[in-house]
Amino acid sequence: MNNILLICNSQSITPETIHNYINQVHPNLQFNPTYENNNSINFMELSIIRNQSTLQSDIYRKPTTTDTTTNFSSNHPTGHITAAYRCYINRMLSLPLTEERRQTERRTIQKMAQNNNFSNTHIAKLKTQIHHEAHIRTTKDESNK
Repeated sequence: MNNILLICNSQSITPETIHNYINQVHPNLQFNPTYENNNSINFMELSIIRNQSTLQSDIYRKPTTTDTTTNFSSNHPTGHITAAYRCYINRMLSLPLTEERRQTERRTIQKMAQNNNFSNTHIAKLKTQIHHEAHIRTTKDESNK
């Protein structure tokens, strides 16, 4: 299954026109559109919200998502235990979220961490480490120009 996100100006072309055209391109390809609902559409792990002339983003979690990750007290390598949180924190920091949405995501990550025996200190250290790694990458990229 491949996912494609298409954002169009529906005053210029209708979503139905696009849908019909794509389904005529090849008989083995079938496009099954999902339309926005209440000015929002969920695409993979992202919610895209349309506000008049701008688009905003938020984190999307499926209703079946749980907050279970590898427990901090498990007998796994630390890198395995923290992998999910590194991903969550990196996503929170790299997506163009409003400050309110970023704080909501931070609280969600902290709650998940607590439920899996992580301390808030450990999560704060991960966040600092990710910030530091991003700064190093940015510095290297700028020096390579």
